Amino acid sequence: MDLNCVGGLIAFVLGWFFAQTGKLIGDLFVKKRPLDFKELLDCYTRSGGMPSGHTASFLGLTTFLGLKTGFTSGLFVLALAMTIIVVYDAVNVRYAVGEQGKLLNIIAESDNNKKTRSMKVVEGHTIPQVCVGAILGILLGFICSALF
Repeated sequence: MDLNCVGGLIAFVLGWFFAQTGKLIGDLFVKKRPLDFKELLDCYTRSGGMPSGHTASFLGLTTFLGLKTGFTSGLFVLALAMTIIVVYDAVNVRYAVGEQGKLLNIIAESDNNKKTRSMKVVEGHTIPQVCVGAILGILLGFICSALF
């Protein structure tokens, strides 16, 4: 495995890790107490929230590949296309599904015959969450490019 491959993978993983750690820090400020293991695990596995881990990880990799292989290379174009699809999905599709899930849970809770049960809601991202994730990912892409 060459250094470009390792550096790209590290940029991707660090984008996810730092974004999810940002969610952990946010939860610590909101709850004003130490988190238990379940809450800690939730911070690193949940979707949605500030900042966007999807955007940070994919833009970290895409930036790294652009800097290493050139912004006109086929590899960069492929990474950019995948990034656009993932970010679009996070902002539009998953966000809408999350909002619909919240409404369905309200309906389920008001159901008098109790045949309907509430469901886990998977959240998408807002534009500000994606913007912060993008800045984080681009910075990590530059840092990893300099290191590898």
